[in-house]
Order: sequence, then structure tokens, then C-alpha cells
Amino acid sequence: MVWSLNHLSLAYPSKETHDMPEHISTLISATEALEAQKAPGASPLFVDCRFDLYDPDAGRQQYEQSHIPGSVHADLDADLSGPVGDGSRGRHPLPTPEAFGATLREWGLHPGRLVIAYDAGPGMFASRLWWMLHWVGHRQAAVLDGGLHAWRQAGGTITDAVSDVATGSFMSRANPDMTVDVHYVEALLENVSYMLVDARDNERFAGTKSAFDPKSGHIPGAINHPYQSNLDASGAMLSPEQLKEQFARSCAGGVNSDTVMYCGSGVSACHNILAAVHAGLPWPLLYPGSWSEWSSHPDRPVATGG
Repeated sequence: MVWSLNHLSLAYPSKETHDMPEHISTLISATEALEAQKAPGASPLFVDCRFDLYDPDAGRQQYEQSHIPGSVHADLDADLSGPVGDGSRGRHPLPTPEAFGATLREWGLHPGRLVIAYDAGPGMFASRLWWMLHWVGHRQAAVLDGGLHAWRQAGGTITDAVSDVATGSFMSRANPDMTVDVHYVEALLENVSYMLVDARDNERFAGTKSAFDPKSGHIPGAINHPYQSNLDASGAMLSPEQLKEQFARSCAGGVNSDTVMYCGSGVSACHNILAAVHAGLPWPLLYPGSWSEWSSHPDRPVATGG
């Protein structure tokens, strides 16, 4: 079976051909994920991305208790981040492409295999994996809309059994044009036409709530678009049309390929990128170091309010 993913193809060995809806380059519904799981041939790679910033061991423990059958677990700290070091690169710096590629092979990833990333529901951690897969050249990836809750609501089974995984063959080829560094952002402050979008909640953006980092507030000139505004009351992603309206309201003129997304440490910003791409908008840039890197230097300017 070959499921087309935009202009790409997911090679499932069968004589049949079925078209995968275009939105599955970003999101996949629980019903569609169940269908993909049951289809003949190579199964998707499910990756459990559950994590708790306040309790880093919780995601692994939840995975060990119950997960989608065949899933592997992605730990934000250990698998989706590189060494923190002295903290000057932020709380969750990207791993090297080589290290991340080795992790993907350990998970059994082969070129062309569909990856379905999921978490507890909102998609914040799953979107980090989704973005990183695109970053290293694997575009056959989607976030499970509504997460594990939606999977169970759709009748999907869960297990505590951990499956044996055969080593994959995927080789990473990172795209450096998807990210910007702190020097790029510093230079932006001299450009009145730039757009810098902060995905954190309004309290952290305004500096009225302190969490995780040395200083409170935001990068001067940034716009606040909390990633939660991409979701409906059930925790599922809004429709593309609704997302376009949300971005048009929060980001005057909308999102474009020069827009820089950031957050606390380069995680929830990926949700805003996912939402923008799902809405059919151009791919924004990611500032991986985000506020945790920016605020680590005493001489960088800080804004509050908003």
C-alpha cells in the first residue's frame, strides 16, 4: 500500500494504493491512526512523547503503565534535547543531527515510514518531535490530534508491554535554514519590521509569573500567541480556517517564512509552527534557545507587560 503524503509517499508493500489526506503531513485523527495501524504491510511508528516539565520522570512512568501498542518512548530531556551544559543555550537545546539520527534508528525508523507522535493530548511535546523529524529530513510525520485521550475515545487499545524494536536505517540530514540563533534574534531588534512570536501563556509572557528561567518577561517587540489558542475545548487542533483567523488576530499581517517562533525552551513554539503549517501558512522559523537562552545573559534586554 502506498499512502501519498503531499508530494511524498509512504511505502507500504501492497498492490493497493490509497491516498492519504493532505492534512496528515501535520495531523492525523485517532480514527485515521487506527486505520493506519491495522493496514497490511509496514505499520506506522508510534512515538509516545508524554512529559511533565515539573516532574521529568512522569512521562516515562506513564509510558511504562500504558501506551499505544508498539510505541517507543521519547523523553524530552534525553531524546529530544542535547546536553544543557551551563544553560547558556537554553533548557532544551537541540541535539546534534547525528545524535538524533542515532535515536531514530534505535526506534526502528526507516526512510518513508510514517511516524505518529502523540502525548497526553494538547500536542506540545509531540509537536517538538514532529518539527525535529522535518528538521532532519523525515517529512512522513504527523501528530495524533487530541493525543492518547482521543485514541482511547476512538476505541484504540493500550498496553503496558514494550515491544522489541529492530534497528532502523534512517540517516539524518539537518536543514539549518529552519532555525535561527540568539545572534540572529539580537539583530532582529534593530529591524522594526520583524515578527517574533512567543508561544508561552500570557502570564509568563508579561512577566507576572516566574517559571524555570532566571528572568521573567519576553524578548522586546515579541507578540504573544499562546500555543493553547490553537486548540478547541476538547484539546484538538482548530480547523485550518480557525487557525488562520487566530494568527491574523494575534500576528498583525499573519505568519510568513520570516516569522520567528519561540517559547520557554523551544518546545511549545513547535506547536505554533505545527498550527501555522496545518493552516496552510508558510513555515515559520524556530529559535530553539528561546526565552531560557535569552534570559540567561544579564545584558540582554527584557520587556514586561502585554
